[in-house]
Amino acid sequence: MTTTYAPARPIGKAAVGALGALAVATGALESVVTPTLPLLQRELDLSPAEGALLSIVLLVTGALITPIAGTLGDRYGGKRVVVRLMAVVCAGGLVSALASNLPVLLLGQVLQGAMVGALPLSFILVRAHLPAGESKVAIGVVSGLFVGGAMAGTLAAGPVAEGLSRHWMFALPTFAVIGATVLVHRLMPHDRPRRTDGAGIDWPGLVLLSGTLVTLMLVLGLGADLVAQPLVPLGLVVLLAAFGTGWVAVERRAASPMVDLRMLTRPAVGKSCVLTFLICVGTSAATYLVPQLFAVPSDTYGFGASATAIGFLLLPGALAASLAGPISGIGVRRLGSRAVVTAGVLLMAVGLLGLAAAHTEIWHLVLGKALVALANGLCVTAMVTRTATSVDLGDTGIATGLVLVTRVIGFAVGVQVTGAILTAGTPSGSEIPAESAFVAGFVLAAAVTALSLLVVRTMSKGVKE
Repeated sequence: MTTTYAPARPIGKAAVGALGALAVATGALESVVTPTLPLLQRELDLSPAEGALLSIVLLVTGALITPIAGTLGDRYGGKRVVVRLMAVVCAGGLVSALASNLPVLLLGQVLQGAMVGALPLSFILVRAHLPAGESKVAIGVVSGLFVGGAMAGTLAAGPVAEGLSRHWMFALPTFAVIGATVLVHRLMPHDRPRRTDGAGIDWPGLVLLSGTLVTLMLVLGLGADLVAQPLVPLGLVVLLAAFGTGWVAVERRAASPMVDLRMLTRPAVGKSCVLTFLICVGTSAATYLVPQLFAVPSDTYGFGASATAIGFLLLPGALAASLAGPISGIGVRRLGSRAVVTAGVLLMAVGLLGLAAAHTEIWHLVLGKALVALANGLCVTAMVTRTATSVDLGDTGIATGLVLVTRVIGFAVGVQVTGAILTAGTPSGSEIPAESAFVAGFVLAAAVTALSLLVVRTMSKGVKE
């Protein structure tokens, strides 16, 4: 049966509210792992490296799904794709809720990764059905509600996991996603397809990029555990090189590549990607290490914080991240992107070095994490804005897609490296990493962040870009 698409008609507050409800629900579902990661590691008997893998697999999947979702949304309409993506997300949430071991939980997180493509599709729907002025307001509302949902998930995950079980912390937001999806299906009119050129999905590029990212995660995550078997990591490195080389070759020749690597030859785009990678490596260290440090038993050098307490302690960082976007936008408009990124890099380096030097009080960690979150928001928002405004309108999605992929890769590399550092720094027969492993992770992240200043110096000021 073929769906008939009437001309796009204006939507009311109820339809925008349905998209907002979906943003809240998906934001909550996405955020439940971070504050409860120490709890999940204890209950599933995970090593720090395995915990690091669990914390980033959803984002890696999202980086692969997002460009496909955009292509399908252009071809079949945003509403149809959003509803189908949410069906996959709900399946993933239920798998995660029922998981009794790491492989099943990883499968659930992979399926949940489809949610990353929903927010851009929501923006497409808003722009298709509202005038320009109203659409900007609606996009801001939906974005804000997603951040609000993430905060709610961060706060609620611990109490739900400890008061009920870890299964319910996945199940409850999944039920909310199901309800919000039904509302979107009922209240949002169909939008017309916007692309009829017949360009297909770059399946070879997708497969090769998937192989590259998965192999990279295995190399980083398992390297510390395979020291006694050097041929295994060596074989993974060779496989990684083969996947990466093949992906680059396919993308350069594809008529409609998933990630147009030719964009990297443009200085504004290439520098933005390099900076985004380095900055996200630094950010990921704080994102992964701070909750782990909160959870270290209080009779050693940690605080013995519960999952509930960790959620509350991470809230200031979430608030700082939510404020960073508007602040960065104002700063870019008045001072230029280079000034904003420079300030963000310096702030992040100070925060990371502060965490390495002082982590004996809870407020040390809360303040350090908030500084890093604020700095990351300043930098990434400035990079995305700079990239989007430096290319032709028709290339905006491709260029920002490159930034998205490098953001995820940078975050994934940082988390896996810091997870491997904790694994290598855990004494034999102990489940608690040495304090020096945390210090090494923070210092390494600060050094990588400081390196980005070499790239920042070559940027144009970018005022009113």
